[in-house]
Amino acid sequence: MKPARRQPYEALVRAIAHQQVHGRAAEAILGRFLGCCACEGFPSPEAVLSLTPEAMRACGLSANKVLAIRDIAEKAAAGVVPTRAAARRLSDTELIERLVPLRGVGQWTVEMLLIFTLGRADVLPVDDFGVREGYRVAAGLEEQPKPKALREIGEAWAPFRTTAAWYLWRAADLHKEGRFRQPKAI
Repeated sequence: MKPARRQPYEALVRAIAHQQVHGRAAEAILGRFLGCCACEGFPSPEAVLSLTPEAMRACGLSANKVLAIRDIAEKAAAGVVPTRAAARRLSDTELIERLVPLRGVGQWTVEMLLIFTLGRADVLPVDDFGVREGYRVAAGLEEQPKPKALREIGEAWAPFRTTAAWYLWRAADLHKEGRFRQPKAI
């Protein structure tokens, strides 16, 4: 998987905009938000903070998303949200500990940033429904494994747990489409 060439700040803002909203709706809201900022490229934290909460709400962002995006912008301006270059020097655990306290950001959000923005090779998002469903399907189980159990199983896949996650997501998708073939072993 080739990571997106985004800064962690942008990835987090985009993740908040996409939370609990269909992808197309989220992109429309993001488009209005970017237009509201009237800047080239993705708006800087300072540009976001110059907007009133009302202007952000007029773009279609919920009140909670406005609070979360403003918090992320404040923390990015203060250096809590690292640049891409600085993030590369931090471990997965350090990034999770640093970013999870931000409003609207949970472990899953940071794990997606680690995988899709920073291209980390050893991340297994055990709280992800698709990952757990993919394991259930591939292992021929009746129920999804609990996150703790999948974390223990996934230890054997280190240092390539991101690749395992991709295969598990794919297994879940193929099963949903009725095209999954049971492997001999996993």
